[in-house]
Amino acid sequence: MDSGKHPGCGNIVTFAQFLFIAVEGFLFEADLGRKRPAIPIRYYAVMVTMFFTVSVVNNYALNLNIAMPLHMIFRSGSLIANMILGIIILKKRYSIFKYTSIALVSVGIFVCTFMSAKQVTSQSSSTENDGFQAFAWWLLGKYSIGALTFALLMSARMGIFQETLYKQFGKHSKEALFYNHALPLPGFIFLASDIYDHAVLFNNSELYQVPVVGVTVPIMWFYLLMNVITQYVCIRGVFILTTECASLTVTLVVTLRKFVSLIFSILYFQNPFTLWHWLGTLFVFIGTLMYTEVWNNLGATKGQPQKEEKKN
Repeated sequence: MDSGKHPGCGNIVTFAQFLFIAVEGFLFEADLGRKRPAIPIRYYAVMVTMFFTVSVVNNYALNLNIAMPLHMIFRSGSLIANMILGIIILKKRYSIFKYTSIALVSVGIFVCTFMSAKQVTSQSSSTENDGFQAFAWWLLGKYSIGALTFALLMSARMGIFQETLYKQFGKHSKEALFYNHALPLPGFIFLASDIYDHAVLFNNSELYQVPVVGVTVPIMWFYLLMNVITQYVCIRGVFILTTECASLTVTLVVTLRKFVSLIFSILYFQNPFTLWHWLGTLFVFIGTLMYTEVWNNLGATKGQPQKEEKKN
Protein backbone atom coordinates (compact mmCIF):
# COMPACT_ATOMS: atom_id res chain seq x y z
CA MET A 1 0.00 0.00 0.00
CA ASP A 2 1.09 3.57 -0.74
CA SER A 3 1.01 4.95 2.81
CA GLY A 4 2.76 8.07 1.53
CA LYS A 5 -0.42 9.23 -0.24
CA HIS A 6 -2.64 8.37 2.73
CA PRO A 7 -0.54 8.26 5.93
CA GLY A 8 -2.35 6.46 8.71
CA CYS A 9 -4.16 4.04 6.37
CA GLY A 10 -2.65 1.06 8.20
CA ASN A 11 -5.87 0.26 10.10
CA ILE A 12 -8.02 -0.13 6.98
CA VAL A 13 -5.29 -2.22 5.34
CA THR A 14 -5.03 -4.50 8.38
CA PHE A 15 -8.82 -4.80 8.62
CA ALA A 16 -9.10 -5.78 4.95
CA GLN A 17 -6.36 -8.40 5.34
CA PHE A 18 -7.95 -9.89 8.47
CA LEU A 19 -11.44 -9.91 6.93
CA PHE A 20 -10.32 -11.60 3.71
CA ILE A 21 -8.36 -14.35 5.49
CA ALA A 22 -11.17 -14.88 8.03
CA VAL A 23 -13.83 -15.27 5.32
CA GLU A 24 -11.63 -17.63 3.30
CA GLY A 25 -10.87 -19.71 6.40
CA PHE A 26 -14.52 -19.82 7.48
CA LEU A 27 -15.52 -21.21 4.09
CA PHE A 28 -12.73 -23.70 3.43
CA GLU A 29 -11.09 -24.51 6.79
CA ALA A 30 -13.84 -24.17 9.41
CA ASP A 31 -16.44 -25.62 7.01
CA LEU A 32 -18.93 -22.83 7.78
CA GLY A 33 -18.37 -23.33 11.52
CA ARG A 34 -19.13 -27.06 11.53
CA LYS A 35 -15.53 -28.20 12.09
CA ARG A 36 -14.28 -28.24 15.69
CA PRO A 37 -10.82 -26.75 16.25
CA ALA A 38 -8.00 -29.15 17.13
CA ILE A 39 -6.50 -26.55 19.47
CA PRO A 40 -8.86 -25.16 22.18
CA ILE A 41 -10.22 -21.70 21.47
CA ARG A 42 -8.83 -20.28 24.72
CA TYR A 43 -5.28 -20.78 23.47
CA TYR A 44 -6.11 -19.09 20.20
CA ALA A 45 -7.62 -16.21 22.19
CA VAL A 46 -4.26 -15.62 23.90
CA MET A 47 -2.40 -15.87 20.60
CA VAL A 48 -4.88 -13.56 18.90
CA THR A 49 -4.52 -10.92 21.62
CA MET A 50 -0.78 -10.86 20.95
CA PHE A 51 -1.22 -10.95 17.17
CA PHE A 52 -3.79 -8.12 17.12
CA THR A 53 -1.73 -6.00 19.49
CA VAL A 54 1.39 -6.36 17.34
CA SER A 55 -0.51 -5.35 14.18
CA VAL A 56 -2.11 -2.28 15.75
CA VAL A 57 1.08 -1.12 17.48
CA ASN A 58 3.05 -1.44 14.23
CA ASN A 59 0.43 0.69 12.45
CA TYR A 60 0.58 3.19 15.31
CA ALA A 61 4.34 3.45 14.84
CA LEU A 62 3.87 4.14 11.12
CA ASN A 63 1.49 6.99 12.01
CA LEU A 64 4.26 8.57 14.11
CA ASN A 65 6.28 9.59 11.05
CA ILE A 66 8.57 6.57 10.96
CA ALA A 67 9.93 5.67 7.52
CA MET A 68 8.84 2.36 5.98
CA PRO A 69 12.45 1.10 5.46
CA LEU A 70 13.30 1.80 9.11
CA HIS A 71 10.06 0.10 10.15
CA MET A 72 11.05 -3.03 8.21
CA ILE A 73 14.62 -3.02 9.48
CA PHE A 74 13.45 -2.70 13.08
CA ARG A 75 11.03 -5.58 12.69
CA SER A 76 13.86 -7.64 11.21
CA GLY A 77 15.31 -7.69 14.71
CA SER A 78 12.90 -10.50 15.60
CA LEU A 79 15.88 -12.86 15.87
CA ILE A 80 17.24 -10.79 18.74
CA ALA A 81 13.93 -10.71 20.55
CA ASN A 82 13.37 -14.44 20.04
CA MET A 83 16.84 -15.27 21.35
CA ILE A 84 16.43 -13.10 24.44
CA LEU A 85 12.99 -14.47 25.29
CA GLY A 86 14.15 -18.00 24.47
CA ILE A 87 16.94 -17.65 27.02
CA ILE A 88 14.60 -16.19 29.65
CA ILE A 89 11.50 -18.34 29.12
CA LEU A 90 12.72 -21.61 27.56
CA LYS A 91 16.18 -21.55 29.24
CA LYS A 92 17.92 -22.00 25.87
CA ARG A 93 21.67 -21.57 25.35
CA TYR A 94 23.42 -20.61 22.11
CA SER A 95 26.89 -20.78 20.57
CA ILE A 96 29.36 -17.88 20.36
CA PHE A 97 28.73 -17.79 16.61
CA LYS A 98 25.07 -17.01 17.19
CA TYR A 99 25.81 -14.42 19.87
CA THR A 100 28.11 -12.71 17.34
CA SER A 101 25.29 -12.61 14.83
CA ILE A 102 23.06 -10.99 17.46
CA ALA A 103 25.70 -8.28 17.97
CA LEU A 104 25.81 -7.59 14.21
CA VAL A 105 22.04 -7.30 13.95
CA SER A 106 21.90 -5.05 17.02
CA VAL A 107 24.55 -2.71 15.61
CA GLY A 108 22.75 -2.58 12.27
CA ILE A 109 19.44 -1.65 13.86
CA PHE A 110 21.12 0.96 16.07
CA VAL A 111 22.86 2.61 13.09
CA CYS A 112 19.64 2.81 11.05
CA THR A 113 17.59 4.05 14.00
CA PHE A 114 20.14 6.70 14.96
CA MET A 115 20.60 8.01 11.40
CA SER A 116 16.84 8.18 10.77
CA ALA A 117 16.37 10.05 14.05
CA LYS A 118 18.97 12.59 12.87
CA GLN A 119 17.07 13.01 9.59
CA VAL A 120 13.78 13.67 11.39
CA THR A 121 15.46 16.23 13.65
CA SER A 122 17.12 18.06 10.75
CA GLN A 123 13.89 18.10 8.73
CA SER A 124 11.90 19.54 11.61
CA SER A 125 14.51 22.19 12.40
CA SER A 126 14.84 23.25 8.76
CA THR A 127 11.09 23.67 8.27
CA GLU A 128 10.32 25.24 11.63
CA ASN A 129 12.63 26.68 14.29
CA ASP A 130 9.99 26.76 16.97
CA GLY A 131 11.19 25.04 20.15
CA PHE A 132 7.84 23.38 20.90
CA GLN A 133 7.68 21.77 17.46
CA ALA A 134 11.23 20.46 17.81
CA PHE A 135 10.26 18.95 21.16
CA ALA A 136 7.16 17.42 19.57
CA TRP A 137 9.26 15.75 16.85
CA TRP A 138 11.62 14.37 19.50
CA LEU A 139 8.72 13.07 21.57
CA LEU A 140 7.07 11.38 18.57
CA GLY A 141 10.38 9.74 17.70
CA LYS A 142 10.69 8.35 21.23
CA TYR A 143 7.15 6.96 21.17
CA SER A 144 7.56 5.40 17.71
CA ILE A 145 10.77 3.57 18.67
CA GLY A 146 9.12 2.45 21.91
CA ALA A 147 6.09 1.19 20.00
CA LEU A 148 8.27 -0.80 17.59
CA THR A 149 10.28 -2.26 20.48
CA PHE A 150 7.09 -3.39 22.24
CA ALA A 151 5.74 -4.93 19.02
CA LEU A 152 9.06 -6.70 18.46
CA LEU A 153 9.07 -8.33 21.90
CA MET A 154 5.37 -9.17 21.75
CA SER A 155 5.81 -10.81 18.35
CA ALA A 156 8.70 -12.90 19.69
CA ARG A 157 6.65 -13.97 22.71
CA MET A 158 3.82 -14.97 20.38
CA GLY A 159 6.23 -17.14 18.37
CA ILE A 160 7.37 -18.97 21.50
CA PHE A 161 3.76 -19.46 22.62
CA GLN A 162 2.86 -20.78 19.16
CA GLU A 163 5.79 -23.20 19.23
CA THR A 164 4.68 -24.68 22.55
CA LEU A 165 1.10 -25.06 21.27
CA TYR A 166 2.19 -27.01 18.18
CA LYS A 167 4.28 -29.31 20.36
CA GLN A 168 1.30 -30.00 22.62
CA PHE A 169 -1.57 -30.26 20.10
CA GLY A 170 0.12 -30.97 16.78
CA LYS A 171 0.61 -28.88 13.62
CA HIS A 172 -2.49 -27.11 12.32
CA SER A 173 -1.29 -24.22 10.17
CA LYS A 174 -4.56 -23.51 8.29
CA GLU A 175 -6.61 -23.63 11.47
CA ALA A 176 -4.18 -21.29 13.23
CA LEU A 177 -4.24 -18.91 10.25
CA PHE A 178 -8.06 -18.77 10.35
CA TYR A 179 -8.48 -18.20 14.09
CA ASN A 180 -5.62 -15.71 14.26
CA HIS A 181 -7.53 -13.53 11.79
CA ALA A 182 -11.18 -14.28 12.65
CA LEU A 183 -11.13 -13.80 16.42
CA PRO A 184 -9.64 -10.25 16.33
CA LEU A 185 -12.33 -8.89 13.97
CA PRO A 186 -14.58 -7.52 16.78
CA GLY A 187 -11.62 -5.44 17.96
CA PHE A 188 -11.80 -3.35 14.81
CA ILE A 189 -15.02 -1.79 16.17
CA PHE A 190 -12.78 0.54 18.18
CA LEU A 191 -11.09 1.59 14.94
CA ALA A 192 -14.32 1.91 12.94
CA SER A 193 -14.17 5.71 12.71
CA ASP A 194 -10.62 5.70 11.36
CA ILE A 195 -11.42 2.88 8.92
CA TYR A 196 -14.50 4.74 7.64
CA ASP A 197 -12.58 8.00 7.19
CA HIS A 198 -9.94 6.27 5.09
CA ALA A 199 -12.60 4.41 3.10
CA VAL A 200 -14.01 7.82 2.13
CA LEU A 201 -10.51 8.99 1.16
CA PHE A 202 -10.04 5.84 -0.91
CA ASN A 203 -13.33 6.51 -2.71
CA ASN A 204 -12.14 10.00 -3.61
CA SER A 205 -8.78 8.85 -5.00
CA GLU A 206 -8.05 9.06 -8.71
CA LEU A 207 -9.70 6.51 -10.98
CA TYR A 208 -7.74 3.61 -12.41
CA GLN A 209 -8.68 1.18 -15.17
CA VAL A 210 -7.79 -2.36 -14.17
CA PRO A 211 -5.86 -4.14 -16.95
CA VAL A 212 -7.50 -7.11 -18.68
CA VAL A 213 -10.78 -6.69 -16.77
CA GLY A 214 -11.30 -3.13 -18.01
CA VAL A 215 -13.19 -2.05 -14.87
CA THR A 216 -12.53 1.47 -13.56
CA VAL A 217 -12.10 1.80 -9.77
CA PRO A 218 -10.49 4.30 -7.38
CA ILE A 219 -6.78 3.52 -7.46
CA MET A 220 -6.43 3.20 -3.67
CA TRP A 221 -9.02 0.37 -3.63
CA PHE A 222 -7.04 -1.37 -6.35
CA TYR A 223 -3.86 -1.00 -4.29
CA LEU A 224 -5.71 -2.39 -1.28
CA LEU A 225 -6.94 -5.42 -3.23
CA MET A 226 -3.43 -6.19 -4.49
CA ASN A 227 -2.06 -5.78 -0.95
CA VAL A 228 -4.66 -8.15 0.51
CA ILE A 229 -3.98 -10.85 -2.10
CA THR A 230 -0.19 -10.71 -1.80
CA GLN A 231 -0.36 -10.56 2.00
CA TYR A 232 -2.63 -13.62 2.05
CA VAL A 233 -0.16 -15.61 -0.05
CA CYS A 234 2.70 -14.45 2.15
CA ILE A 235 1.13 -15.04 5.56
CA ARG A 236 -0.25 -18.43 4.54
CA GLY A 237 3.22 -19.47 3.44
CA VAL A 238 4.69 -18.31 6.75
CA PHE A 239 2.13 -20.30 8.77
CA ILE A 240 2.83 -23.43 6.69
CA LEU A 241 6.59 -22.97 7.06
CA THR A 242 6.25 -22.54 10.82
CA THR A 243 4.59 -25.95 11.18
CA GLU A 244 6.11 -27.99 8.34
CA CYS A 245 9.71 -26.80 7.84
CA ALA A 246 12.83 -26.56 9.96
CA SER A 247 13.49 -23.38 11.90
CA LEU A 248 16.44 -22.58 9.63
CA THR A 249 14.24 -22.58 6.53
CA VAL A 250 11.53 -20.43 8.13
CA THR A 251 13.97 -17.83 9.44
CA LEU A 252 15.90 -17.62 6.18
CA VAL A 253 12.79 -17.28 3.97
CA VAL A 254 11.18 -14.63 6.20
CA THR A 255 14.43 -12.67 6.41
CA LEU A 256 14.95 -12.70 2.67
CA ARG A 257 11.34 -11.60 2.17
CA LYS A 258 11.84 -8.65 4.49
CA PHE A 259 15.08 -7.71 2.78
CA VAL A 260 13.47 -7.77 -0.68
CA SER A 261 10.55 -5.71 0.66
CA LEU A 262 13.03 -3.23 2.08
CA ILE A 263 14.79 -2.75 -1.25
CA PHE A 264 11.47 -2.43 -3.09
CA SER A 265 10.22 0.13 -0.58
CA ILE A 266 13.34 2.26 -1.01
CA LEU A 267 13.15 2.21 -4.81
CA TYR A 268 9.40 2.64 -5.18
CA PHE A 269 8.60 5.12 -2.41
CA GLN A 270 11.89 7.06 -2.79
CA ASN A 271 12.59 7.08 0.94
CA PRO A 272 15.83 8.75 2.06
CA PHE A 273 18.47 6.08 2.46
CA THR A 274 22.05 7.15 3.21
CA LEU A 275 25.29 5.17 3.15
CA TRP A 276 24.88 4.62 6.89
CA HIS A 277 21.47 3.08 6.29
CA TRP A 278 22.99 0.71 3.75
CA LEU A 279 25.72 -0.22 6.22
CA GLY A 280 23.13 -0.90 8.93
CA THR A 281 21.04 -2.97 6.52
CA LEU A 282 24.12 -4.99 5.57
CA PHE A 283 24.85 -5.71 9.23
CA VAL A 284 21.24 -6.82 9.80
CA PHE A 285 21.29 -9.09 6.77
CA ILE A 286 24.72 -10.67 7.44
CA GLY A 287 23.92 -11.10 11.13
CA THR A 288 20.64 -12.84 10.30
CA LEU A 289 22.37 -15.20 7.89
CA MET A 290 24.99 -15.97 10.55
CA TYR A 291 22.24 -16.77 13.03
CA THR A 292 20.64 -19.26 10.67
CA GLU A 293 24.07 -20.87 10.05
CA VAL A 294 23.51 -20.80 6.30
CA TRP A 295 27.22 -20.63 5.51
CA ASN A 296 28.00 -23.62 7.74
CA ASN A 297 25.34 -25.70 5.99
CA LEU A 298 26.57 -24.61 2.56
CA GLY A 299 30.11 -25.59 3.52
CA ALA A 300 28.93 -28.99 4.70
CA THR A 301 27.01 -29.49 1.46
CA LYS A 302 30.08 -28.67 -0.64
CA GLY A 303 32.22 -31.00 1.44
CA GLN A 304 30.02 -34.04 0.78
CA PRO A 305 30.84 -34.43 -2.95
CA GLN A 306 34.58 -34.18 -2.17
CA LYS A 307 34.30 -37.01 0.36
CA GLU A 308 32.41 -39.14 -2.14
CA GLU A 309 35.11 -38.52 -4.79
CA LYS A 310 37.83 -39.62 -2.35
CA LYS A 311 35.89 -42.82 -1.61
CA ASN A 312 35.58 -43.56 -5.30
